[in-house]
Amino acid sequence: MKDYILKFWQGLITIIIGMRVTFRHLFVPAVTIQYPTVKPELPERERNRLYVNMDDCIGCDQCARACPVDCIQIETVKSVPGDDLGVTSNGKKKALWVTKFDIDIAKCCYCQLCVFPCPTDCIYMTDVYEFSEFERENLVYDFVTLTEEEKIEKKKNHEEFMIKKEVEKAAAAKKKAEEEAAKKKENGDQPGEKPPDNKE
Repeated sequence: MKDYILKFWQGLITIIIGMRVTFRHLFVPAVTIQYPTVKPELPERERNRLYVNMDDCIGCDQCARACPVDCIQIETVKSVPGDDLGVTSNGKKKALWVTKFDIDIAKCCYCQLCVFPCPTDCIYMTDVYEFSEFERENLVYDFVTLTEEEKIEKKKNHEEFMIKKEVEKAAAAKKKAEEEAAKKKENGDQPGEKPPDNKE
């Protein structure tokens, strides 16, 4: 009987201690936020999904070279005379058409090493952290603003310009060779004249 009463009091004391802890936390403000209705406050230097402002991109490829996991793929085409690419927000003149600028966020390690080398500050990390996808291919972000037709057109224009340049270069070389041949003929020996003897 004594053992029974001892166990009863031990159980009662345990319940009282537990309820004391429960009542103590009952009137304390909750720290749990109701996500996703309420979003957590992010720190000032958070590193999340990358974004590229193509209006400022000059296609220098420095961000892709700085990336330690090769998640950035860039392809460019040189502009031809007459193309108006405009300037960046900091006044830097563009010289290249960016035909491909893909970032594979699935590979990205959020190191931010691609941000610092950019001379125009066009690539930066945003506060967007909700971008889960069912398919991995959907995590490859294409930032290029050109349409497929425009990409083909820019490549074709550059190829035609380079061919035209090569033709002009070959024509100029041929003309120069002809002029030199004509000059040699004018300054050359007259028929019947004996060439000078250099022997002493």
